[in-house]
Amino acid sequence: MTLQVIGAGFGRTGAYSLKAALERLGFDPCEHMIDLFAHPERFALWLQAAEQKQRGGAIDWDLLFADYRATVDWPGAYFWRELARAYPNAKVILTVRDPERWYDSAAHTIFRVRRALGSGPIAQALQGAVGAVSPNAADGLRMVEETIWQGTFDGRFGDRRHAIAVYEAHNAAVERTIAPDRLLVYNVGEGWEPLCRFLGVPVPDEPFPHLNDAAEFERLVRQQLAPVAAVVAAGAVLTAGALAALLRAAARRAASSGGAQAASTRRARAPKGGSGR
Repeated sequence: MTLQVIGAGFGRTGAYSLKAALERLGFDPCEHMIDLFAHPERFALWLQAAEQKQRGGAIDWDLLFADYRATVDWPGAYFWRELARAYPNAKVILTVRDPERWYDSAAHTIFRVRRALGSGPIAQALQGAVGAVSPNAADGLRMVEETIWQGTFDGRFGDRRHAIAVYEAHNAAVERTIAPDRLLVYNVGEGWEPLCRFLGVPVPDEPFPHLNDAAEFERLVRQQLAPVAAVVAAGAVLTAGALAALLRAAARRAASSGGAQAASTRRARAPKGGSGR
């Protein structure tokens, strides 16, 4: 089995609908980020791929895609250049939508999960707690950070203008790089016709699968991410407990230091040699 379709579009551009459509058309299985939670051992493979990309090293794509015919959404979209070179006969589909609506959708869904984890030392402690309970979940958190929030948006997704500029530059780069006869720039609202024409397959006699709107995303989060959420919640409790213990210890040290300093001050102010009379 070899990769036949590469989805170069960012998440929240209709990638989940495209996955369902491709699988209905025979390009299955098609990997999407949500599938990784059903196969969490793949988080480590994608994390290794991200680290290899950052080092400029070779990536074993045949290992990653041994059982897949297509990929859409992140993390695959982060590697669109590498995948297009590794699979020169694969078709490339760039899913697009209005940039402002894309940002709103991403900010209120996938980025909300990232924001809940926080940043800085607390986030590192939390991720350490997650890793202690579930190494796969820890790999997943790191992989998402490396490929999306840092690798794609330079840690600045919260800056709306910056994120939209990255989105538009990405789409322009795909259109500039991939040969026109190999690329479909596609809005899933267009339905079956342009997709089937591009892939050279018959149009199914059924409605196009429009999936993963905001309500569907919430359902998927509850269904697929519940185990990870439980781990994160447990980590948060452990982290909060550890921080509280540290604060209590610091308070005790401060109180002890303050008491010792006050005693020292009283001794220094006390008259020497009795009453002084």
